[in-house]
Formats: sequence, C-alpha cells, structure tokens
Amino acid sequence: MNFEKLMQNIMDVIAEEQIKLGYRSEVIYLYYPLKSLNSLLGTDSDIYGMNINLSEFSEYAREYLGKIGISNRKERFCIAIPPEGADYVHEHMGENKFLKSFIEAVSKHGCTMEDIEAVFRQYSGKVTVKKIDDGEFDYLVYFTDGKPNDYMYCIKFEGHHAGYHRFTKDDYLSFN
Repeated sequence: MNFEKLMQNIMDVIAEEQIKLGYRSEVIYLYYPLKSLNSLLGTDSDIYGMNINLSEFSEYAREYLGKIGISNRKERFCIAIPPEGADYVHEHMGENKFLKSFIEAVSKHGCTMEDIEAVFRQYSGKVTVKKIDDGEFDYLVYFTDGKPNDYMYCIKFEGHHAGYHRFTKDDYLSFN
C-alpha cells in the first residue's frame, strides 16, 4: 500500500484551506468516499479493510500530522487532522503560488474564464480548457502534463461570481 498519495492529498487540501481562510492551529476534518481512498491508496478495500488501512496510515503520518482520528458512516470516511497537522502544513509546505493566484482570481467579482485561463498559463504552456455541460459546472481546466499539479478544476459561473471544485483525476473520471 502506498501512503504518499493520500498524505500529499491531505496536505494539499489543508494548504488550500489555509490559503482561503488563513492559517489557524486547529483540528481539520476531511471527508473522503471509500472509492476515493481506494484510488489514493491503490487498494480495493471494503469498509472494514479501509478502516485497517487508515489505521496504518495514521501511524505512518503521525510524525508529520500528529495523531489522526478516523471514523466513518458507511462508505464516507472522516479523517480528523489535529492542530499539529495544520501547523506542519503551514510550516513545511511552502507557498503554493499557483493555487494562491488561482484562488485570488476566482474570488474577484467579475472573474471571467479568460482570467482563470491566464492564471493557469502563467504556470504552464500545457493547459487544457474544456467547456462542459453537465448542469453542475461550466468548464474543466487542468495542466495537461500534470505540472505544477495534476488536479482537475471544475469551474462554475453564476452572475459575476466564479466558483470551483478541485478533484483528483481519478475522482473526476469516476464522476463522469
């Protein structure tokens, strides 16, 4: 079992939250469906097996994130990261310039798809932008070569505001 992808995902989500809301030394609750955890860990576990996997992950990550709490309701798992984990991400991840620029662009009143695409192109010449019509999102944007990250950004425009949701590639593909 490979814990690195889950560890990186958790740290990325915490870093994203800290960009949006500011850094606070507090417990952070992250929720994952069983399918997503299986994808991140490279496993095909049922609920019982995933609880065992996450118990092992908790030991693996303890040095960096502190004593992680694990719970679930059916196939929805909660990973509770203690304040030490928020502190670790704040102190060791470094500034994610792309994500900071992206969130600033999306947060501006009147943000356009051109504004968002310009932020992506500042960080790579290999960007894919697709118009989607799934009723939930308007555009899909991602770095074609996975650099500086391999997340899939789904963008929704409502009036003069833009919103987004960031998915792992596997999660995005499993939804569509």
